[in-house]
Amino acid sequence: MMTTNLYLRKMKNMAIIGVVLLLFSCGNSEKLEPKELIIPTKEKQFPVLDSSRYNVGFLIMDGVYNTELTTPFDIFQHTVFRKNIKAMNVFTVADKDDAVITFEGMRIVPDYNYLTDSLPKIDILVVPSAEHHLDSDLENKAMIGFVQQVDKEAKFITSHCDGAFVLAKAGLLEGKVATTFPSDIDAMRVMFPSLDIRKDVLFVHDGKYITSAGGAKSFEAALYLSEYLYGEQVAQSLAGGLVIDWDLASVPHLIIKQD
Repeated sequence: MMTTNLYLRKMKNMAIIGVVLLLFSCGNSEKLEPKELIIPTKEKQFPVLDSSRYNVGFLIMDGVYNTELTTPFDIFQHTVFRKNIKAMNVFTVADKDDAVITFEGMRIVPDYNYLTDSLPKIDILVVPSAEHHLDSDLENKAMIGFVQQVDKEAKFITSHCDGAFVLAKAGLLEGKVATTFPSDIDAMRVMFPSLDIRKDVLFVHDGKYITSAGGAKSFEAALYLSEYLYGEQVAQSLAGGLVIDWDLASVPHLIIKQD
């Protein structure tokens, strides 16, 4: 009997405590409402550039082709592993902060936005080919203006495949010899009738401009510039590191003028 009474008293006390807690929570319900989560804006992070190196900017946009971008990017980036040379800082530049979607579907977040960011001086500008380099991209006045501005101080401007159309639209190839993607040479001659566009070569070097046929042969133009800057031994080392057979003498090319 005593055990039963003790049990009933405990149950009664628990019930009273439950009612008190319920009343307390109802009276303070506003304190239990979830608060809006505030996420601080993360400051944009820019690549750290070694001031003793060449700055190499790759101009990218939606529809850029993987090969014309990654091929020279690999060659130039690997210069940081070679000793006693002025290596290269490589980075991408676009007209937006959001990811660029390549023609093949790769998502690439640009390092710099040339419309809003303060860019480092670009010593070498690389213009890979993109899906609309024969039409709508050439109407992008901001992009063409960016290329023209970089040209004022750059040591070299290089293009791969239809990137040559961008250089031509910017007026950089006037009085120069150039080349482009083999099947687009005739189209380039029609669009820019005053230019000297050559066939049957993988790249042309005229002054500070190097234009290439592009595709997998973008390696040749990038290795050529590496050999021009660093010598044959370094170029052979870069090629070997990427398992590429490199012999400049065996590559169809044309050198008009070397600055």
